[in-house]
Amino acid sequence: SGLLVLLMTIPGIALFYAGMVRKKNILSTLAQSVAICGMITLLWYFVGYSLAFSEGSAFVGGLSKAFLSGIGISTLSGTIPELLFVFFQMTFAILTPALITGSIAGRMKFSSLLVFMAAWSLLVYAPICHWVWASDGFFFKMGALDYAGGTVVHINAGVSDLVACLVLGKRLGYGREPMSPHNLTFAMLGAAILWIGWFGFNGGS
Repeated sequence: SGLLVLLMTIPGIALFYAGMVRKKNILSTLAQSVAICGMITLLWYFVGYSLAFSEGSAFVGGLSKAFLSGIGISTLSGTIPELLFVFFQMTFAILTPALITGSIAGRMKFSSLLVFMAAWSLLVYAPICHWVWASDGFFFKMGALDYAGGTVVHINAGVSDLVACLVLGKRLGYGREPMSPHNLTFAMLGAAILWIGWFGFNGGS
């Protein structure tokens, strides 16, 4: 299931967004998804997982599991190895910021995007993940069920998309230059991979 969710980002989201942008933005759009995969993987293992799933307050976890402290080969999370749970949740932590790139494709410097995504992952994603999926999170205690990522992934990314668009302002040339999709075959292939990945998304959850 974790591998299917990872497939949703590379190549799923990468192809879907790359097919929807103009030809001049295709390389940067593909690179954004790949770079996010690498960067968020490291951040998740260093501190993100701990902030999201270790014991803390109702709003954010602590640092007791930073750098996967205390997690060994035989450590369990429920009935599965905790390292497997860390990996499965990491794929969601990658997928969610990758979703945001669709609203800012071709509108933000690559370096600025990486800084934004790193900060967003730790300051926005990890706390909201804790609210909903950690046993001491306040939404979890209210009985919220989020198997399909509606809160942690989709509402979270959608609101962040909107805020990012408002901050960046209108796209340069909008309404004056043609902005038709570069390759709808890529977009269709990416959408199909996202659909397949959803079976891992929901089934694994």
